[in-house]
Amino acid sequence: MSKTDQATLRMAAIAAVIAEVTQQGDDPGQIARQPGLAWSQDHRRINTGQSSLMHSRASRSPWK
Repeated sequence: MSKTDQATLRMAAIAAVIAEVTQQGDDPGQIARQPGLAWSQDHRRINTGQSSLMHSRASRSPWK
């Protein structure tokens, strides 16, 4: 097998794995990047010394 055949097979295998991962729905590597439930967000905000989630949402004025 020549070097270009191996490279082509390697690219095809990588593309197949990526296609299979994206077909399965949520990428497991991205789950931790999602903000989570409101309770979790609020809990993290309070523990890091920020204002509560309710306060931060209420402080943004929807009327201009």
